[in-house]
This record gives sequence, C-alpha cells and structure tokens, in this order.
Amino acid sequence: MMQAAFHSNLDKEFGLITEFWSPRVVAVANGQYVKVAKARGEFAWHSHADEDEFFLVRKGTFRVRYRDRPDVVLHEGDFHVVPKGVEHSPIAPEEAWIVLVEPAATKHTGDTVTDLTKSIESQIAHLR
Repeated sequence: MMQAAFHSNLDKEFGLITEFWSPRVVAVANGQYVKVAKARGEFAWHSHADEDEFFLVRKGTFRVRYRDRPDVVLHEGDFHVVPKGVEHSPIAPEEAWIVLVEPAATKHTGDTVTDLTKSIESQIAHLR
C-alpha cells in the first residue's frame, strides 16, 4: 500500500476528486485513514457502531444533521466529531471540501448501503 513517509498537497488532492461523496484516502497514520471528499447535496442517514468520525471543513459550508440533537453547521476551518453509534446525515447546500479522519476499517456509510456507498477498496485504489 502506501509508504510510511508520504507527502502531498491538500488542494492538489481535492483537485483529483471527480465525484461528490466519494472519499479519497490521502494518508495513513497509526491505523487511521486521512480522507478528502467533495460534498454537495444530501448524504445518507447512517452511523458507525464502533468508530467516531472526524470532519474538518476545508472549503464551503457543511452541516451534520442528527435525529436526536441539534444540527451542527460547519464553515471553513471548523471541525466536528460525530460520536460512534450516533445516526447522522451530512449535507452541503453548495460544494464543500471535507477532510475526514477515521479508523481504516470504517465503512463509508456504516451498515447502511445506498447508491452513494463507496467501498474501502475504491477509496484506496489510487494508492496501489
């Protein structure tokens, strides 16, 4: 897979993304994947039973909707952690660039499968 030492540019990595809601792994550190994704529109309601999910907004506005608590609205530079086991649905009214940090085993949409679900293999395919 990827070498231990790796160097790239975040904006360059975002420039390689051609599809919304399709995370791209850009680094691996201590069993965690650092991913970038472009978001626009609504994403699937889902949860991750065993993993927290870290979102950092690089560009645009991004909202994390919850069923059981107030939504969280993030702007450029803001970050938010969705606790493990909590159902959520991301939404971006306009194109937003998101950085995610999560364990390598984290499934894109948890146990929920939709047309937007991307396999871990597809998220790392460019690294091979």
